[in-house]
Amino acid sequence: MLLSITDLKKGALFQLDGEPYRVVEYNQKVMGRGGSIVNVRVKSLIDGKVLEKTFKGNEQLDSADITNETVQYLYSDGQTFYFMNEETFNQFEIKTDLIGESVGYLKEGDKVQLQFFNGNAISVELPKNVPLKVTYTESVVKGDTSTSITKDATLETGLVIKVPAFIKQGDTISIDTSSGTYRERIKA
Repeated sequence: MLLSITDLKKGALFQLDGEPYRVVEYNQKVMGRGGSIVNVRVKSLIDGKVLEKTFKGNEQLDSADITNETVQYLYSDGQTFYFMNEETFNQFEIKTDLIGESVGYLKEGDKVQLQFFNGNAISVELPKNVPLKVTYTESVVKGDTSTSITKDATLETGLVIKVPAFIKQGDTISIDTSSGTYRERIKA
């Protein structure tokens, strides 16, 4: 399927030179006599690189044939992450460098969406929020539990984020995977 440049809204998938991209930012400028230019910031779904692209007038692009499959994260050997479809028991591998920042949000047994392009697993689509247990954080001085004061907390995956002072070691908290920030404490 062909896409016109005006179809390249935020989140749209297309392929350029045989590689799939997702539109991160979209800006259209209308020129005189009905012509237009579209400036987009796109992220490669293969290597995660972000590029600036400009398309003119009536250029057309191929849509990217990306499919998603729900899988369970099994384990990582440091070089490769292993996933399994729980219905078909098919296993998939993705190199650690393609996982990128998602590494800090994955724990064994988690269910995630694996993205495929031309039959090859290319990336992991995380849920918007993930619950993770705090494995280490400093104790606070009694009475110093204001929500405006933050401290570092190490999570069960090794990720370190800023949390409010009232969070204790052993608490389970919700993390926003798009920004990497604390959302809330999850009550047991």
